[in-house]
Amino acid sequence: MKVIICGAGQVGWQIARHLSGELNDVTIVDSNPDLVRRAADTLDVQGITGFASHPDVLDNAGAADADMIIAATHSDEVNMVTCQVAHSVFGIQRKIARLRSQSYLDAIYSDLYKRDHMPIDVVISPEREVAAAAMQRLMAPAAFDTETFMGGKAQLLGILLAEDCPIVNTPLRQLTDLFSTLRAIVVGVRREGSLFAPQSGDQLFVGDEIYVFCHVDDISRTLETFGKTQKKQDRVVIVGGGNVGLAVAKALESSKSRVRAKVIERNRAVAERAAEALERTIVLNGDGLDAALLQEAGIARADAMLAITDDDKTNMLVAVRAKAEGCPLAIALINDPTLVPLMGPLGIDAYINPRATTVSSILRHIRHGRVRQVYSIGDAEAEMIEAEIMSTSPMAGQRLRDIGFPEGVLVGGVMKGGEMLRPSGSLRIEAKDIVSIFAMADDVPEVERLLQVSIDFF
Repeated sequence: MKVIICGAGQVGWQIARHLSGELNDVTIVDSNPDLVRRAADTLDVQGITGFASHPDVLDNAGAADADMIIAATHSDEVNMVTCQVAHSVFGIQRKIARLRSQSYLDAIYSDLYKRDHMPIDVVISPEREVAAAAMQRLMAPAAFDTETFMGGKAQLLGILLAEDCPIVNTPLRQLTDLFSTLRAIVVGVRREGSLFAPQSGDQLFVGDEIYVFCHVDDISRTLETFGKTQKKQDRVVIVGGGNVGLAVAKALESSKSRVRAKVIERNRAVAERAAEALERTIVLNGDGLDAALLQEAGIARADAMLAITDDDKTNMLVAVRAKAEGCPLAIALINDPTLVPLMGPLGIDAYINPRATTVSSILRHIRHGRVRQVYSIGDAEAEMIEAEIMSTSPMAGQRLRDIGFPEGVLVGGVMKGGEMLRPSGSLRIEAKDIVSIFAMADDVPEVERLLQVSIDFF
């Protein structure tokens, strides 16, 4: 597949990294020559310097025979015009655009993106993706990472194992016997900075960060199994009242649990806009690092604090201060993955990676076969892939034990007829089943091969 990626920032670079690693023909376009050079030097991609919306630049990038264009520059307008030029001048079939402005995303203007108007096949909103991720963190506060799968019937939980974890030093195969009715599978383990897919004889140790795929009804029991307890989030303080903070506050207002939230925003105009848009949420104008303002917001009585400004270091410092003031759960938005290892020493409980959520959303629309969802884990080290099995898939009709999965691949769950099942070696995979698969980055191409439909299917 020949793909043009417009924008060599964090999201564009990560998408290029994924696609080039899977032997696609990738060209990356950006007006910043330094970013283009970085992409060309570190990835197996071609680099073109220029404005992505200019027809001659797209022509130089090979738009005449491209299969897909992904417009992920920092400008909504450039992304929209790029898709229009790609469609009108070059006839590129698949066009994906990242749009930030809420006005462009309003449902009443959705006709704008039809082929007769502004031909964009898929619109990705980073703010909405991040807001959804923030809500998921609040739903599972004992997990440092979480994502929903199988239409809300399954959840991937990232759990840090502490000394009070009752199953440390226990081989994973014994967990199946000890908790025979628990619909949960450990699919990934990060130990001393390295992520791997565990074997049945592997043990878990204190300090391991594990990824568990479980049935949504078994979340509380799964967390208890690994030494965690769930606590209801009744009071939440949000630091950052921009698009993401506003979206989270609105979601909390409309949730059934009736969570009471307060928002702290430094910019007065942004704070006023948030106050006008929210009904029950109190908005405070000031610096989230101000201890007096945090106390005014009731941080010591809060069940959780979300630091979701547009500055990583501010978010981390606010989280540290909130913990010092007595808040039991501090969650920080962190764009730069190199800062994540500092979470533990600083006492930050969980983080949201906007790049990973946006990348996952884009990858969902790129994969082969009937892929329904992709979630990027860590710094693009692994993926959780959910897909529908086609009748022509190499997996169809086989028992799990007979499928030649690579060592870095584990099946987390299988959904048959709307019921989510814990996988076992004797379970037979049939057409129309939904499977969720954990795959290390190097093994993703083989998983795609197992999921891909044959050409005669069409």
